[in-house]
Amino acid sequence: MKSRVPPEIARARALVAAIDRGGIPLNPARVNAIARDLGLEVSRKAPVEETIERIRACLHRHSS
Repeated sequence: MKSRVPPEIARARALVAAIDRGGIPLNPARVNAIARDLGLEVSRKAPVEETIERIRACLHRHSS
């Protein structure tokens, strides 16, 4: 049976994959929403780059 990936993990993976391909997140609110969906607390004043690194770390923990 194929395991299903939770939608918040899928969205976070898609975001990171797009960034790795050279994309730049243009909407910090969307990045913050993805982080919050993963259970991270994010300040609206936090730099987007920092939030992306926290998302990467969270994905790494979920893949271990």
